[in-house]
Amino acid sequence: MKSLTKAEEQIMKALWKIESGLLMEVVESMPKPQPHKNTVATILKTLIDKGFVKTENVGRFFRYMPVITREQYSKSTLVNVAKGYFEGSFTNIISFLVDENKLSVKQLELLLKQIKKTKK
Repeated sequence: MKSLTKAEEQIMKALWKIESGLLMEVVESMPKPQPHKNTVATILKTLIDKGFVKTENVGRFFRYMPVITREQYSKSTLVNVAKGYFEGSFTNIISFLVDENKLSVKQLELLLKQIKKTKK
């Protein structure tokens, strides 16, 4: 899966939130300060070309809809981070987070409980 720029990611987050929408609905669902509608329209065109968004004609307007779910993109991004920075190892990611004090022992214990529960 192709990666997104920060601007493309912001627009995808807005689309994931509203599920589908016309150009102005996408703009209005973005955080302040909102980009100009022409900027959003240009980025939406790029997202269509990349295969992340599809359109549906609604009169003389387009309704924009995400093709890829947030979960699919998150999974792909995490796998790419693991491959690119942690030798493909999720264990290395967890170790890094612990070393950087970004993950506590309590959080690790909860994670372990979740893993055990999932494996049953």
